[in-house]
Amino acid sequence: MKTTSIRIVGVGGQGIVLASNLIGEVALAAGLDVKKAEVHGMSQRGGSVTCDVRFGEKVFSPLAAPGEVDLIIAFERLEALRNLPALKPEGLIVVNRQSIAPSTVTAGMATYPPDVDQQLRQQAKRLVFVDGPRIAAELGDPRVINSAVLGAASCHLPFSLEQWEEAFHARLKNKGVEVNLQAFRRGRSDAESVAMESPGLQTA
Repeated sequence: MKTTSIRIVGVGGQGIVLASNLIGEVALAAGLDVKKAEVHGMSQRGGSVTCDVRFGEKVFSPLAAPGEVDLIIAFERLEALRNLPALKPEGLIVVNRQSIAPSTVTAGMATYPPDVDQQLRQQAKRLVFVDGPRIAAELGDPRVINSAVLGAASCHLPFSLEQWEEAFHARLKNKGVEVNLQAFRRGRSDAESVAMESPGLQTA
């Protein structure tokens, strides 16, 4: 099995580290070698956060070279755009439909680009949008957006739903595990239906 390289990006407080831990644990449980690295922004909440997870038969480094990432999971739209150079030309990017203004925007020193989705569509050959905030609102818990986004991305990873559910139970230890699993299944189901309808450029 070749090494698969995943980059999870967003801002502090979005559950990016948790999502990377779940990917790493489900890969480990599947008997694969896993390497992982994290880069946190300057602030605990609101700063950029990047986690790399690589798995395969034997992985020699936690970091993929620029342009060699197979899958980017973006919890925030502008962070998706910022990390596009890491993606392989044929790689896939899964983008949460959520915008969080960086500190330069809230301080009035910059503006949030109004055309982020358009730029993503122009630059990424394989793109999936997932409406994590809508799924979380329908489940009544805004804290599960990350699980919905991870569920959408899980369609493109070589692990079964049962393996993901085992990883959630092991990691969360009953702390909101059921609502997180509901969000994960909703994100996965939405992405699967879109993938069946429209291979290539996809929007959920």
